[in-house]
Parts: sequence; C-alpha cells; structure tokens
Amino acid sequence: MEATNKAYEGEYQGEQAIWLRSGPYEAAVLPQIGANLIAFRDTSRGYAFLREPAEDGMEAFKANPGVHGIPVLFPPNRYDAGKFPWEGTTYQFPVNETARGNHLHGFAHTTPWRVDSYGADDRESRVTLSLTVGEGHPVYAYMPFEFTLKLQYALSEEGLLQRVSVRNNGAKRLPCLLAFHTAVNAPFAPGSQTSDVGFKLTIGKRWELSGDRMLPTGRFQPLTAGEEKMRDGGQSPFFEAMDNHYTSQTQNGRNYMELTDSRAGVKLVYDVGVGYKMWMIWNNFAQGGFFCPEPQVNLVNAPNVDLPAEDIGLIGLEKGEIWEETSRLYTIDIG
Repeated sequence: MEATNKAYEGEYQGEQAIWLRSGPYEAAVLPQIGANLIAFRDTSRGYAFLREPAEDGMEAFKANPGVHGIPVLFPPNRYDAGKFPWEGTTYQFPVNETARGNHLHGFAHTTPWRVDSYGADDRESRVTLSLTVGEGHPVYAYMPFEFTLKLQYALSEEGLLQRVSVRNNGAKRLPCLLAFHTAVNAPFAPGSQTSDVGFKLTIGKRWELSGDRMLPTGRFQPLTAGEEKMRDGGQSPFFEAMDNHYTSQTQNGRNYMELTDSRAGVKLVYDVGVGYKMWMIWNNFAQGGFFCPEPQVNLVNAPNVDLPAEDIGLIGLEKGEIWEETSRLYTIDIG
C-alpha cells in the first residue's frame, strides 16, 4: 500500500516547490519566492483554502508576492518614510509605497530562502526552510543585523501546522517584528457563494490610522456594530472595505480566525497563537473572493510610535535568543 504522507521537490507553475501530501491534504511552498506557502488544499473535496495565482498570473505574483498564499513579512506593514529607529540608530528602508511615502512589508517575502530539509513518516509530511542574514546578504544593506528566520510546515490529519522562529546570531539587539499576510479564499469550497460564508476574528481594540498614510495615531477607536459582529462571529468578510488594525484579544484562551461555509457545512480555523498581539485585516476593497486576516507581532510603524514597547509588540532579541510561535490551519465539519 502506497504511503499517504509524502514530501518531495517538484514545481508549482514552473517555480521550484516543495510539495507536502497527507491524506486528503496537499500543500506547496516556494523557497525562491519568500518561502511562501502558496497552496493548501483538500483534494478529496476540491477545497482551495489559500488564494493562489491564476495560471497566467505567476509573473504578476512574483512582482508583488504579497496577496497570495502565506507571505512572511519581516518587518511587517508600514514604516513612516522608511525610517526604522532602533537602539539609538535610525535605519533607512526603501520607500516602496510611494503614494503614501512609506516602506511596506519588509524583505523576507521577496527573498530566496534555503530548503534545510523535507521528509515524511507515518504521522506527517514536513519541510523546514530558513533565511540567514549577515554581512554580504542583500537584506543586510537595510537591516545590518545577523539573524536567522526559520519556517517549518507539517501536514497531517490535523491540517497544516506552521512553526516560525527568529534567532539573533549577532551582538546587536535584534528587532523581532513579524507578520503573515495570509490570503484566504472566501469561499474556499466549489459551488459556494459569498453569501454562504461568515467569519470571526479575535479582535480587541481598533487602532486609529491616519486616513492619508495609514499609520497609527496611537489612539483607539470604538468598534462599530459590524466589527462587533466580526468579533462575535457570523460576519461577512466583505461587509465593508477593510484595511484595519486591531489588538488581538483571546477568546477561551485562543487567538484565531474562523471562516464558516454554511452551505458546505465546514469551518476553516486559523489558530495563530497568542504571541501575535495584533491583527491586520485587508479585504481588497470588499471585492469578494479572498481576504487577508494577518496575525502580527507588532503595531504598524511601531519603532516610530511613542508608546510602551510591551504594549505595541516592539520586541528585541539579545544575542542567541530565539522568538518562536506556532499556527495551524484546519477544518471542522459542522454538518
């Protein structure tokens, strides 16, 4: 009998990919394009949980690999004029969101990663990838620190497990600011419509963002009735255009997004771990099809915000220290 758990090198639309298979599930990660977990599917039911590039869309995806799959953002989101003050030095990132005058989304999602290992056993299939930055690496020109990002994905009957770690390899204290711009199909089941899906997100308070540049003012805004429904469950992912920033607030000890398809009778759970203190949510102007619930360690533009570091996720790692967190995507049949 052929083993159901497999891990192997192959291709995804012409790009190098490591494929994982386990039971009905399959997943693919793209080492050369930011270690993006570009596909997570249930092949037995035809579910595609993540937004994938169209067959003629790979070049556009490679030019802007931020709104498909699970891109790694390090450091995440926006920085005012590209300025990144840290420990008495201000580093200058490129202003790549020119209309707003910000740096956007860091460097990890466009940088090639190394495949450390992949394999499978009776329990799961898995892959480990890493990005090590030091002198001579292209990222070092903007972030002159020595560090390693490590990603592990494991596929099993319990869905897709993600483990991420950041290790400071150098003498200087390392800023540890991280997020994932996870693009979730809504709906993910063939035959379902937008009206069949509702979601829940464990948000706490809403951060006020400046209207022109989308940077936090340091103040909070009251949740609207629509946002309260999002927090409590059953809201449409497209009830209004969203590019919103929130604190996370655990419910029953967990930090998560749930997307429920009432027609298919299936709930997709994205449990992101309590180390992510913030959420961003972006739904592409409420056009439908997909939205991005983005678990984030830190407040947008955190190094430029005059609030206590602990309150805004402004984390630093001393030499040799490691920050680590896990997330999981899985489904529950609800009948």
